[in-house]
Amino acid sequence: MSRITAKAAMAADSPFTLPPARRELAVTSADGTRIHVEEHGPADRPTVVLIHGWTCSTIFWAPLIRNLSADFQVVAYDQRGHGRSGTPDRKGYSTRALADDLAAVLEAVVPEGERAVLVGHSMGGMTLMAASGRAVVRARTAATLLASTGSGRLLAETQVLPPRFRSRKVRDGFHRLLLSSRAPLGPVSGVSRAALKYGVMAAGSTPEQVAATARIVHACGTRPRSAWGRVLAGLDLDAALGGLTAPTAVLVGTADKLTPPVHARGMAAALPNCVGLTELAGLGHMTPIEGTDAVADVVRGLARDHLPQHLPDLPPAQENLSVKEKTV
Repeated sequence: MSRITAKAAMAADSPFTLPPARRELAVTSADGTRIHVEEHGPADRPTVVLIHGWTCSTIFWAPLIRNLSADFQVVAYDQRGHGRSGTPDRKGYSTRALADDLAAVLEAVVPEGERAVLVGHSMGGMTLMAASGRAVVRARTAATLLASTGSGRLLAETQVLPPRFRSRKVRDGFHRLLLSSRAPLGPVSGVSRAALKYGVMAAGSTPEQVAATARIVHACGTRPRSAWGRVLAGLDLDAALGGLTAPTAVLVGTADKLTPPVHARGMAAALPNCVGLTELAGLGHMTPIEGTDAVADVVRGLARDHLPQHLPDLPPAQENLSVKEKTV
């Protein structure tokens, strides 16, 4: 085997490489923006829909797709302005637009009368909150997972800037700049990997996890990165939590600086049908990459408990999804 072929084979076998989709499709959202959608796993299995966060793409879900796709039909889509989805004009960035996109995707991939487990990470969780009042979303949702996310007050609670900076004005200004900056990231480098590890991952994350995260984040375009950052800086979805009536689990890493555990605990208390809060000890913001198996366990538990289809070959359920801290 040639050196180039061997490298390609190793890359294809990486847990951070997205496996080939069974089907790809383009869904048109309410304003005409094209949304790229992928389906993985058997078409006749219960459906899990994955919704990624800010500056990511379907590639972010590669480890979780590999974990789940033997037992589920796993659907992932690129949020507008990310990956292979269309980039809207400047008016196309809002939580309403995120809700429109999710509604369009569910109409396309979940047949009427059927339901799916929806998993939202970071801005993906905010998408679920924003869409909580949509009839099509409610009708096609069996249960949801809010992973590493928050409903508001992101600037006030973010801990990227070290605690020694006590001025609230300085902290908020720095975090606002971090979110809305239009500075190009350039090629992945040792410096950018170190910065991303500090900001969005735990100290114990592996070099492979950090490198995969850097490749994904650097691939996001400057304009959508900045536009969505401005939306996140002013986020206020507290009221939308009350509309998220499906059984909902909440998950967070205890070392998450972007959406620290205070968000998860607040959401768990406010949700009308919270079925558990999981705190993953020592993990950062990128929980599906840093703790893939632990996140998959929660998804499987939701599917087992709330999807109408019987899943006889899944492992026994955990005792419950009550508040707990789990070490991975």
